[in-house]
Amino acid sequence: MLGDPRTVRIAGDDTAALFRRAEDADAEARPDDYRGKPVPEAYVWCNLTSGNGSRALWLLLLPFMVVNLAHWMRPTSRHRRRLARAYGLLVRLTGLTLTVLLVAAACEVALDLTAWQCAGTPRCSADRAWLGFLATDGAGHGGWWAQPGRRLALAALLPAALTGLLWYLSHRTWSAYESQQPLPHQPDPEEETSRTALGRPGFWYGRRLVARLRAAHTAAGLLTVAAAVGAAAARHDRRPGGPALLDVLGWTLVTAFVLGIGVVVWVVCRRGRTENRLDRELDRALVRGLPLATLALLVLTLLYAGWSRPAWQTAGRLPGDATFGGIALVQGLLIVALAGCAHFLYRTAPNARTAIRGLGGPAVAMLACSLGGVMSGGGAQRVADWLDGAHGSIAGPPVLLTWQASVIPALLVVVALLCAYFGVRTLQRKRREMAAVAAEYAGEPQDTTRTRRIAGTRARAALTDRAPLLVGIISAVTLLLGAGALAGAWLTKQVPAKAAQGTPAVVEGAAETCQALGSWLIGFGFILFVTWGRRAYKDASARRTIGILWDVGTFWPRAAHPFAPPCYAERAVPDLTWRMAAWTRATSATGGRLVLSGHSQGSVLAAAAAWQLRPSVRRRVALLTYGSPLERLYGRWFPAHFGPAALTSLHREVDCWRNLHRPTDPIGGPIGLRGDCGPQVDRAPLKDPLAYGRTEEHPLPAPIRGHGDYQSDPAFAEERARLLARLKAVVPAPRPAATAPLTPAPANPPDTAG
Repeated sequence: MLGDPRTVRIAGDDTAALFRRAEDADAEARPDDYRGKPVPEAYVWCNLTSGNGSRALWLLLLPFMVVNLAHWMRPTSRHRRRLARAYGLLVRLTGLTLTVLLVAAACEVALDLTAWQCAGTPRCSADRAWLGFLATDGAGHGGWWAQPGRRLALAALLPAALTGLLWYLSHRTWSAYESQQPLPHQPDPEEETSRTALGRPGFWYGRRLVARLRAAHTAAGLLTVAAAVGAAAARHDRRPGGPALLDVLGWTLVTAFVLGIGVVVWVVCRRGRTENRLDRELDRALVRGLPLATLALLVLTLLYAGWSRPAWQTAGRLPGDATFGGIALVQGLLIVALAGCAHFLYRTAPNARTAIRGLGGPAVAMLACSLGGVMSGGGAQRVADWLDGAHGSIAGPPVLLTWQASVIPALLVVVALLCAYFGVRTLQRKRREMAAVAAEYAGEPQDTTRTRRIAGTRARAALTDRAPLLVGIISAVTLLLGAGALAGAWLTKQVPAKAAQGTPAVVEGAAETCQALGSWLIGFGFILFVTWGRRAYKDASARRTIGILWDVGTFWPRAAHPFAPPCYAERAVPDLTWRMAAWTRATSATGGRLVLSGHSQGSVLAAAAAWQLRPSVRRRVALLTYGSPLERLYGRWFPAHFGPAALTSLHREVDCWRNLHRPTDPIGGPIGLRGDCGPQVDRAPLKDPLAYGRTEEHPLPAPIRGHGDYQSDPAFAEERARLLARLKAVVPAPRPAATAPLTPAPANPPDTAG
């Protein structure tokens, strides 16, 4: 319908809107003309995830998005509310460490590598004319800006600006995406029937928590910059014979840093989301005061560092090299604690379909920390190579970053082995599928090439179900390798190649190879990441590819990290809910009935919107999903919100629900409800392709459609017609028995596609 030039927008804006055919635009004003036929209407939301070129910048926020996903992967639990709250708290603290890590990486590049090491080393600064006003000669003399404290104060503007940019993007995207208030909630005597938090009034409106977290993370970033500058100056002032006044000021600032960190952690720990009600309150004093107070502290720190210290000279790395080690240690401890919490939650309500036996959240949080480490280490390594080249005149990045890069080859070996294993299993499944395909199309002449193509598509589509194993193993190996890198860096205080000197030749050669290869790989990964983002900024097709990733990653509200990409569902779900509520009240033309259909991620939005309706309204809605990841992806990875109890509840609360799926679809699948509910929802797997060979109905070879083009299958029109016929003109009676035939209604309701 959207490709029809006669399609017009009837509501919405350039970001998300409702469309109809032009001849149906005023259907409400002509009710007599629509007796007995539906009014097709489409909600288009693709620009929420793949709109203009600025979406490409969201790639830089990828670790924040991934850790935010971990928050929603909490296992289903029974009567363990405190443990569930502890789970959310641990994820929020992990998200806070990622903010500190990103800002610390910016400090490493700007303060340590550029202002401290390169500008303080004549051989390095000689090739960088733009560093001339910061550079020193061999005796440590230079211009006014050449003193170390002043160089650090000036360079600190870069990470401070990065923190300010993150604050601005978070605030701006919330205003554009998440400021839409949900449908006003009114008490309903049947409201307790819902078995998921997605039906709560405040679920899609997290303004208060996002504002608090934004203030805390902004303060944490500014404190990180202030500590990097102030700690170096304070360490110099504590030397014997140093100025007493500066020494006192240094200790005062260090005390202020510690107190500021305590306040930030307290804000993050104090409270989580408020979902049971629409929380419109805002902690204005905290939201405004905390960032401004830390900004003032940063300014005072820069003034303190810029005080004249003629005798201060730079050597080696910037003091504070253990910062990255401390961040890595805290992250590891948080991941282990999160895994223990998830395990105990899972034991209260175990489900074999839950990904990694409830450890999906900790595994994904580990991947988020790894992404942050790769981005930090890769950026620092590339900048160090660019500044110094092959001269070897500067010390380079911290030892830990080199150790972390050195374990990447070992991780890639594990990934390669896993890929080989899955490749073998896919070939084995392909052989089994060939027999199934031959039996399914037994009445037609067999073509080995055609059979192999169909069987191969089915086998590759089944790889989606093995993703939990892949993620679990990679996360576990990453945690172990990260722990080994941390131990190696702290015990040896040297990069792997130097630490291995004097060991057997095999060990020494392996260390040198891993260090060189890891340095190249982490730098290549960083360049690839930046290149991908640049291409997405200019190329709309690449932006749409990234949009597929955002479909899942930004569906959930920002509950763990305020700098994650914005939640498009906090705009889309209220849009759909308001529209459905308005339509069900338009009884003059349609009897207040509708069929809500959704493909792929649209089916998830449809379910979320249906949960937001009052039960009395929800029973006027029929649901048609196709290519839906509701169970295959969301039910397994987000069991607390899309588990069997929640999906069964949705089936019972809407008038009717039908789901279409194909064995060649790598994303969509059956809903798989237990008992009699399963056949009532899931239709038997659709044939794909529709025809094996050439027939009179299909004179040309029928394509293998996989995840797309469900509406071209005759089953779609058949199921849609049955749902349209089932709905009655008024609130339906209690659900008929499973064996009761579908009863035609006197008039057809509208069809809203997602």
